[in-house]
Amino acid sequence: MTASKADLRWLAAAAALAERGRPVSAPNPSVGAIIVKEGRVIGRGWTQAGGRPHAEAVALAQAGSDAAGATLYVTLEPCAHDSARGPACSALVAAAGLARVVIGAGDPDPRTAGGGIARLEAAGIETVLADCPRCADSLAGYLTRAALGRPHVTLKLALSIDGCIALADGTSQWITGPAARAHTHRERARADAILVGGGTLRADTPSLDVRLEGLEDRSPTRWVLTRGETPDGWQALRDPADLSPLAPAQYLFVEGGAGATAAFLAADHVDRLLVYRAPIVIGGGMASVGDIGLADLAQAHGRWQRIATAALGSDMLEVYERTRSRNPA
Repeated sequence: MTASKADLRWLAAAAALAERGRPVSAPNPSVGAIIVKEGRVIGRGWTQAGGRPHAEAVALAQAGSDAAGATLYVTLEPCAHDSARGPACSALVAAAGLARVVIGAGDPDPRTAGGGIARLEAAGIETVLADCPRCADSLAGYLTRAALGRPHVTLKLALSIDGCIALADGTSQWITGPAARAHTHRERARADAILVGGGTLRADTPSLDVRLEGLEDRSPTRWVLTRGETPDGWQALRDPADLSPLAPAQYLFVEGGAGATAAFLAADHVDRLLVYRAPIVIGGGMASVGDIGLADLAQAHGRWQRIATAALGSDMLEVYERTRSRNPA
């Protein structure tokens, strides 16, 4: 069976729900689930803080006995392994009497990896693996860590029209306006780790916390790219080519400056670019990116795809995605 357009719309809605659990669902991925019966939502859920309960368990608890004969839309394959923290979701789903389950992405965890689907099918439930890009996007951190052993990396640049990140003397507050800065805080709240270069830490002593009302508790752990000592409350990443010290973080937000930006781009460890461009011209300011080792201009082409733009007050945001497989697993 293949997923219909209606199935994909419900999966996109489940993926939007999953956003509510990111990143506080760690160490588990944030999953979204919606139960639909006769065109009406009777249960919904997302992975709760600390990873339990899972999205399916929350949605099934809401639906109760009405779940019998309904359809479950879930962004990730229901887990097949029991845990001291709770039963396997595939067992809960199988016992609920659902008629159909539509899954947005398979689970690469070897404890599940098809086992959840097999359990549902053995229970006589029609099961569809939709291979939904929206669901894969919502699970990017989890899938990237499973496939590559590192977090999904977003790199932020706040630039003038002429590509500068600061005046020649290093003054950079503020390149962009309040709307763009608020959006940056929203992006911080979606990451479990945040990083700047040693020069930025010494020059700006940034707090890198989240200062949006209601999201203050989602401030990510703070990292600095340095081989030296770190202040209290910070951790050091020594080599941008080796992101293993960041484990188990699923999402890393890199805020600069030019040296850290160049180091991550040179290591090809950037999956997503956020370019905030302000309507100002600095002239003679600090460049946004240092040398990344390109020997031929042709090497720069075909690596990035612009996937979104948005006006943020007087500033413009451009979002770029590295042209790898959308689902690294």
